[in-house]
Amino acid sequence: MRPQKRLSRLFRTTAVILTISKIILFSACGDEPLSSDKGDPWPEVLENGHGTLKALYVPAEGFAYRDDQGRLTGVTVELIRDLTDFVNERYDVNLEIEFEEEEDWSVFYRRVVEGGDGLIGFGNVTITEERKKELIFSPPYMNNIASLITCRDVPELKNFEDMPEKFEGMDALAFEGTLHENRLRELVENYYPDAGLQFAGSNDEIVERVSEDCSYFAYIDLYNYFRASNKGVPLKRHSIGDDSAEQFGYIMPLDTSWDEVIEQYFTYNDGLTASERYREIMEKHLGEELTRMLVDYN
Repeated sequence: MRPQKRLSRLFRTTAVILTISKIILFSACGDEPLSSDKGDPWPEVLENGHGTLKALYVPAEGFAYRDDQGRLTGVTVELIRDLTDFVNERYDVNLEIEFEEEEDWSVFYRRVVEGGDGLIGFGNVTITEERKKELIFSPPYMNNIASLITCRDVPELKNFEDMPEKFEGMDALAFEGTLHENRLRELVENYYPDAGLQFAGSNDEIVERVSEDCSYFAYIDLYNYFRASNKGVPLKRHSIGDDSAEQFGYIMPLDTSWDEVIEQYFTYNDGLTASERYREIMEKHLGEELTRMLVDYN
């Protein structure tokens, strides 16, 4: 082959490679998320009569867990499964829920924030105005009570002003980055400035360290306290510290098209959380006593 022809073919080959590279780059920079954390947009599901909603969850006893037969169940799992019945009856749509587990709560949260349409998440995420800037929340599916705990041997705290005496020599133990950390910081600042602030990486770690070492006080959710106590873990709940100002909601990316139908599901008839079905699910997975406290707490 003559040198000019070889050179011409080389240029053509290079041009093709560059063109393909540009196409790939353009596709990667488009509006479609590269993440697989997405399902089908609601308008498409409604038009086609079927589709998939991807449900990303953090495993939690009572809320999203495997039963003795290995089946995924729990309060938040059953509530989102019931969504399929709602859209089938109201819109004649066959909806499939695709569940995926994510053990790390922080990773779970970011995956939903950065996910695409057709994604919903549940990991007992507290509804806050700050989080509403980067997420769409469903209406609340549960009221939460934050509980102040110590080991069993610490005297009961009946007034916050008595903290320096009752909690003498103790430090606050917080799950970093949570609202419980904020609560502990306020307690320390307002009532017990001599206390230090230490950190744990999970609720399980907090329960373990507080129950084994009487030099810590901490906040955990009421359902975590109940489950630990029912297993015989030596904890004390100081009811003076109860805070019922939180609510949990399902979360979706800001560009979701599912928010309206999720809202309808929660508000249909007298509302999801006022229904007999809701209480039945709560009692099944959390027990009657805890359900009564969470549902009827004033």
